[in-house]
This record gives sequence, C-alpha cells and structure tokens, in this order.
Amino acid sequence: MKSLAMGLAIASLSIALPSCAAPHHGGLLAYDDYDAYYDDAYGPFYDGYWGDDGAFYYRDGRGRPFLRDGGGHFRHGPTGGFHGVHGGGAHGGGGRR
Repeated sequence: MKSLAMGLAIASLSIALPSCAAPHHGGLLAYDDYDAYYDDAYGPFYDGYWGDDGAFYYRDGRGRPFLRDGGGHFRHGPTGGFHGVHGGGAHGGGGRR
C-alpha cells in the first residue's frame, strides 16, 4: 500500500510540475528567457532592445521608430506589476539583447 501511495504521489508531481514551468504561467517555478520586463505604461509593446547606453528602446508597431524608455518602465528582472516581453532585435543601431 505504501508503494502504491508513493507511486501515485510521483505520478501526480510529474503532471503538476511541468505545468508550473510553462512560459507565462506565473507559478513559482516559471521561468522564461525574456529580453525585458514591462509594466504596460506606454501601451502595446511590439519590439525592443537594450541600447549600449543601458536604456531600453521600444516601439509599439511595425515600422514605427524606436523610443528610449526614460521612465523606468522596462526592467532587466521580474518585479511586481511587470511582465516579460521578447524583442525581435530588428533595430538599426548598436545595442545588445
């Protein structure tokens, strides 16, 4: 009986843990390699990158110019009120992703 209980516990964990690690799940074990974390202050996010000056440059639509975030609305790491975003890296100047 003890081995049956242990087997069921392992089986349930094997189902539950991968769902916590799924991107955008928000669970304690969730992790995804985001380019930045954003608080939606500027509206929709389309693309962005970290510039050589340490600032984040973003744009809100295809063909729109990149604008410099001067208000701290993009961060390197997760924090309350911010969600992860991926930049396409399609920019003309320097910078790093």
